[in-house]
Amino acid sequence: MRVLVAGGAGYIGSHTCKALAEAGHTPIVYDNLDVGHKWAVKWGDFELGNINDPATLTAVMRRHRPEAIMNFAAFAYVGESNRDSTRYYRNNVAGMLTLIEAMQANDVRSMVFSSSCATYGVPSCLPIGESQPQGPTNPYGRSKLMGEMILRDACAAHGIGAVALRYFNAAGADAKGEIGEEHDPEPHLIPLVLQAAAELRSNVTVFGADYDTKDGTCIRDYVHVTDLASAHVAALSMCEPGRFSAYNLGSGRGSSISDVIGQARWITGKRIAVTTTVRRPGDPPNLVADVSLARTALKWSPVHSDLVNIVQTAWRWMTNHRNKVIDG
Repeated sequence: MRVLVAGGAGYIGSHTCKALAEAGHTPIVYDNLDVGHKWAVKWGDFELGNINDPATLTAVMRRHRPEAIMNFAAFAYVGESNRDSTRYYRNNVAGMLTLIEAMQANDVRSMVFSSSCATYGVPSCLPIGESQPQGPTNPYGRSKLMGEMILRDACAAHGIGAVALRYFNAAGADAKGEIGEEHDPEPHLIPLVLQAAAELRSNVTVFGADYDTKDGTCIRDYVHVTDLASAHVAALSMCEPGRFSAYNLGSGRGSSISDVIGQARWITGKRIAVTTTVRRPGDPPNLVADVSLARTALKWSPVHSDLVNIVQTAWRWMTNHRNKVIDG
C-alpha cells in the first residue's frame, strides 16, 4: 500500500515510516520541516509541503496516488498551545479539514490519525479506557478532539474509513539507532532527564513533589515509539469505509517522575541534578492507559515499552547522535 505520511519527518512519523517500509508498504513523507528533520527521512520519497496548502497536497497525491493517509502533522506542546491557541487550531484543526478535502478530491478513502490522551483531560477513573468522557483542559487537547470529531463526521458523510490512535507518553528511540527524538525546545521528560545526564543542561526540573502518589511525583504511562509505529501499521487494516474507531496506545503501566530519574541514573551512571518547584496548573497526578481494546481489535501489544528499554534506547540515541553532530 502507498501511504502518504503527513508529518513523516517528525519523531513518531519517522519511526512509523520505518515500520511501514519493513511491513512492505511504501511511505511518502509530506512535511514542511517546521518541527521535523530531513535527516529523519530515510524510508520513501520526501515531499516538502504544508498540511494547509491544498494545491501542494493535491499535486503530491496526484503524483504518488496514495491509498491511505497517516496524519502526524500537528503542533503538540501543551504550554505553547495555551499561549498561542489560534496557531494550534489553524494547523491541527484547519489542517485536518484541508487534508480531508484533498483526500476526497483524489479518491483517498483511509486515514490513521495521530490523536492523544490529552483529549480525556483529567480522568474520572484509572486506568483510562476509550469509553471515558473526553474533556480536554488545553487548546492542544481540544484541537486533537476536534480532529477526531471532524474525522468521525467525514466517515459518516463521505464514506471515509478512519482510526484515531490516542497516545499516552511517547518515548524511546529506534533500537538500531537510525532515528530518535530531537525537539527544540525539548518538552518531554525522558530526553530532558538524559540531557541533564549528558551535561547539556544543568538539572532537570520536577513540577510538584506533593501529589497523592507513591513518591509525591506525577505518574505517567510511557510507551515506546516503536510500539506506536507498529500500531499505526496495524490500524491500516482497520480503516473500513464509513467507520470511525479510536484506540488508546500506552504500556498499561505507570511510572513516576522519580522512577524515570532513578532509572536514568542507573543506566547512565550519572548523578543528574534535580530541582523541585511548584505544580503546573492542570497536571493530573496519574495518567495510565487501558490498552485492552487495542490488544483485541488491532492485535497489538506494547512489546518494547518497559521503562528500562525506553531509557536505554533514548540514551543510546542521544549519545550517538550528539557525537555525530559534534564530529560532523
